[in-house]
Amino acid sequence: MSPNRTKERRQINTIFFLSCSILLVSFPDTNCDLDTARLLSLNNGLALTPPMGWLSWERFRCNTDCEKDPDNCISEKLFRQMADHMEADGYKDVGYEYINIDDCWMAKERDEKGRLQADPKRFPNGIKKLADYVHNKGLKLGIYEDFGTKTCGGYPGSEFFLNIDAQSFAEWEIDLLKLDGCNADTSDMSTGYPLMGFFLNLTGRPFLYSCSWPAYVSKPNYTAIAKSCNIWRNYKDVQDSWDSVAGIIKFYGDNKQKFADVAGPGHFNDPDMLIVGDFGLSEDQQRVQMGMWAIMTAPLIMSVDLRNVKPFAKELLTNRRVIAVNQDPMGIQGKRIWQVENVDYWMKEIQPTGSYAFAFVNFNTNGVPQKLNFTLKYLQFTDPAGYNITETFTGKFLGIYKITALFSTSVNPTGIFMATAVPLSVYGR
Repeated sequence: MSPNRTKERRQINTIFFLSCSILLVSFPDTNCDLDTARLLSLNNGLALTPPMGWLSWERFRCNTDCEKDPDNCISEKLFRQMADHMEADGYKDVGYEYINIDDCWMAKERDEKGRLQADPKRFPNGIKKLADYVHNKGLKLGIYEDFGTKTCGGYPGSEFFLNIDAQSFAEWEIDLLKLDGCNADTSDMSTGYPLMGFFLNLTGRPFLYSCSWPAYVSKPNYTAIAKSCNIWRNYKDVQDSWDSVAGIIKFYGDNKQKFADVAGPGHFNDPDMLIVGDFGLSEDQQRVQMGMWAIMTAPLIMSVDLRNVKPFAKELLTNRRVIAVNQDPMGIQGKRIWQVENVDYWMKEIQPTGSYAFAFVNFNTNGVPQKLNFTLKYLQFTDPAGYNITETFTGKFLGIYKITALFSTSVNPTGIFMATAVPLSVYGR
C-alpha cells in the first residue's frame, strides 16, 4: 500500500472515530460501532416504495458548454424546465417527484471554507434557489456527489469532506443524494458510505440515499448495504440501446436470489435509469424496460428530455397500471422463474394477498413472434379457485383461468407480455 493511501486510510479511521464521538453525545446509551452507524444512517422513513423521478445523466451527460448548447447543458435552466414539465405534463400526478442533478454541476474547486459550490455561470442563483423552485412545484431535488477524491467527471469529490458536504446539502434543502464511487479506494467504501449516511441523518433533514457502493466492489456485503442505503446500483450504467437493457435484465435474472432477498420497503436494488422516450429502443423494447423495472421493483427514474417526449413514450411512462405493479406496498422484488427458448418468465408477488404480476420477455431477434402455451400451475400459481387475469399495459381483462387451464399468448421479438393475476378467493368465490 502506498504511503498516500495509508495516510488516507488513517484519515478515514479518524473520521469514523470522530463520528462515534458525535454519536455518543447524541445517544449516550448506544454502542458506537459500524452496525449502529448503519442503522442510524438509514433511519429516514423514505423509499417505502421505489422512488420515482428524473435524472439528467443518460440523456444530457456532462454537457457543460452553455454557450454552444444553451438548451441542453447542465444548468439551472435545464433543471427548472424539467421541473416545469414534470408538474405540467402529468408525471407528478402519477408519482414522479424527484428532479435529480447528476455529475458536472459543481465549480472545479471548493470555496475557501472547503465547501462545495455550484458552477457560478451555469447555476447563477445557486442550488438553494433551485431547490426552492422545485419545492414550490411540490417536487423534490436530488444531487450528485462521489465518495472518491474526484467525481467521475473530474469535479471535487467528498472523500474527507463527508460531514461538511452533508451540511451543505442540508442547508440547500436537498432531498436525495446519489453518491458515486469513482476515484476511490474500494476498501474504504464499507466504512465511508455508512458514514455519509450517518452524517446526512445527523443534519436532521430526511435524505433519500442512493449508493453506488456495490457496483465498485467485487464481493458486496448486501446485508450491510441494505442497512446503509435506500437504493443502490449493482451493475453497469444503462446505455441507450437494447443490448444494454437486455443485459441488465439478464444480470438480475441470473443473480435473482442475491438481489431479491435484500430488497424491500426502504431499500431497493437500482438497475439504473429508464431510457424510455430516448433514441435507442423500439416501442416493444421500451415496453420491456418499463414493464421489467416494475416487475423488479426498481426505482423509476426517467432520463429523457421531458420537453420533447413522444406520445407513445409519455403514455408508457405514465401508465398507472404498470406503476401500480412497481409501487405495490409489499415491496417484493420479482424473480425470473424459468428460461425456455430464450424467453424469460418472471413473477412478482403483489397485493391483495395471493396475487401476482407476471411477465414474459422474448429475447429472440429472429423476426417471429413467440407463441407460448402453458398452464398457470406451470407458473407456480396454486389457488384452486382460479385467477382473474388482466393484461397490464392495456388493462384488458383476459378472463378467469383455473390453474390447470391452458393459457396462450404471443410475444413479439424483443417484446414483453405482462399481466396481473388475482385469485378468485379474494372475492369470496
